[in-house]
Amino acid sequence: MNSGRACPLYYRYSPDVFSQAATIRAETIYVIGGLYGNQPALDAIHLLAANENVTPTLVFNGDFNWFDVNPDDFAAINIDVLKHVALRGNVETELANLTDDGCGCAYPDSVNDAEVERSNEIMATLKKTARQVPSLTDTLSKLPMTAVAEVGAARIGIVHGDAASLAGWRFAHDALNETANQTWLHEVCADNQLAGFASSHTCLPTFRRFQRFGVDAARHFVINNGAAGMPNFGGTAYGLLTRISIHHAPDDITQYGDTINGIHVDAIPVHYDTDAFVKTFLRDWPAGSPAHTSYFGRITNGPDFAPPHALGLIKPSAPSCG
Repeated sequence: MNSGRACPLYYRYSPDVFSQAATIRAETIYVIGGLYGNQPALDAIHLLAANENVTPTLVFNGDFNWFDVNPDDFAAINIDVLKHVALRGNVETELANLTDDGCGCAYPDSVNDAEVERSNEIMATLKKTARQVPSLTDTLSKLPMTAVAEVGAARIGIVHGDAASLAGWRFAHDALNETANQTWLHEVCADNQLAGFASSHTCLPTFRRFQRFGVDAARHFVINNGAAGMPNFGGTAYGLLTRISIHHAPDDITQYGDTINGIHVDAIPVHYDTDAFVKTFLRDWPAGSPAHTSYFGRITNGPDFAPPHALGLIKPSAPSCG
């Protein structure tokens, strides 16, 4: 299989890992996937947290690096993130990989070969930056791949990909339309006493709730924040994070959400300084570079995706971008 489409064996884990005792206990957690090296977005997240009545626990569930190929930016992003709870994504995992396994994205066939190759080139460039701070890179490679959080009485699995792989796609917006994946979600949640999962890897957001009938009437969810550091919907200029709390989120900051098993699960916009982010992005990734070709349109205009797509109400034409 081509580099960038493969899912290495060391990315895989048993869903049984979610039977562990919770390592995160909080009234409110922010799950922040796909920051992609966007410092203004990180600043905006800290501001959101500061405005909460109860300080949330920040959980970075991978791919907080990507565009940050400037050594100073790379160091600043990672030093800040590592002050909080952090899981590694495929990006952080591959930074310490001395072999050429590409980006480790495990892209599905819906993503074309040119897109995959550009992601591999971005990873190769970022690796050169990471080699300048080997101690930091080693720390990133040793971060866990999964976590269990306890919010109120609810247990939530936190992953980068899905319940079996760091780069799994079964929590993607389109994959969750498949009955087999819905059944699998129920089984994993029931076996490990989970209310649901928070993930990100697929780069496009989703929030899906499924009711299980027959064996029990449990209601389980998957919320995928897509990207905290890039727009997730067409015509927008903000990222998203996942907020899970025993406290209601203010209505004026919630993109969409629901109350499930006694907890409030919401997608929260991350309104960062777009001009500052674009300026830094163009400094490091000018026109013609792989990141510019793949991402500049999304950064400036958003993807061909809308909240009804994320909620499974209509099928999108845009492929997942991982």
